[in-house]
Amino acid sequence: MTTLVKGPEAVTRPAPSPAARRRGRWVTIALFLLPALVLFLLLVVAPILVAFYASVFRWNGFGGLPTNFIGLDNFTRLFGTEIFGQDLWHLLVLVLLSVCVQLPFSLAIAMLLNQRIRGRALYRVVFFAPYVLSEVITGVLFSLILSPESGLANQVLSVFGLDSEWLADPDTVMPSLFLVMMWKYFGFHMMIYLAGRQSIPNELIEAAQIDGATSWRTFRHITLPLLGPTIRISVFLSVIYTIQLFDLVWILTQGGPSHSSETMAVTMMDWGFKRSQVGYASAISVVMFALSLVFALVYQRFVMRRDLEGATTSMGERR
Repeated sequence: MTTLVKGPEAVTRPAPSPAARRRGRWVTIALFLLPALVLFLLLVVAPILVAFYASVFRWNGFGGLPTNFIGLDNFTRLFGTEIFGQDLWHLLVLVLLSVCVQLPFSLAIAMLLNQRIRGRALYRVVFFAPYVLSEVITGVLFSLILSPESGLANQVLSVFGLDSEWLADPDTVMPSLFLVMMWKYFGFHMMIYLAGRQSIPNELIEAAQIDGATSWRTFRHITLPLLGPTIRISVFLSVIYTIQLFDLVWILTQGGPSHSSETMAVTMMDWGFKRSQVGYASAISVVMFALSLVFALVYQRFVMRRDLEGATTSMGERR
């Protein structure tokens, strides 16, 4: 019961029932979620549905809604082209390079900057700074640096009597593109690993050192296993980004020369906006969405399963 005092008399009002409190709580939650839900439906769900719808039509993007229904012909045409196979190969190459080169390099730098070295705060800022730059700025910057005629890279190599076509040669364009990606994103993964390392209790490291473990054995048997969840998240983010890679490739090469650096997102842009075949481009976007979704589900089911179960258990215990 709740007592309200107004003047000389006390007025007693019954307390709200548990059901009424639950309803009020759900109304509050709904009011807070509604703006975000509306934006999510308009900016995420609606474009996905439109892409699925347009992918089964032959449509140039003009003249109202598409009417020339062709079923799965866009997908059949896509899977039968050589360019799509090249796009998948480029995706696989970039994923392998990211996971096997970029992420170990980021981990090594993170472990180094976790040590007590002079100026480590400055090093962290310098290494993380490229990630702050937009992809467009990074692309324009490296298109100047890697220019075959007057670029800084060839000017440095000329001191040793060397040069390279970099982005203009089909044999060097993919390694050059990966170097730009690595420069842009290794700082992001470095900060993730550094945060994960700092969450490991120092008592464990000190106990291993007291027991006579070398630095390598301490890293191999203590630090690396405890960094497992962080590494798995880093791999997940790296692969998802690579599947959707567009900005850097478009600014640096636009998929050239001769489609030797083209990704699915660049192919989609080419067919949708340059050639006005929006239905075909929508089919490419659906395939990209399917690849990302399947990878995310499989990765979470088989690789991140223990991490997700641990997070769920912790939340349940807190409640």
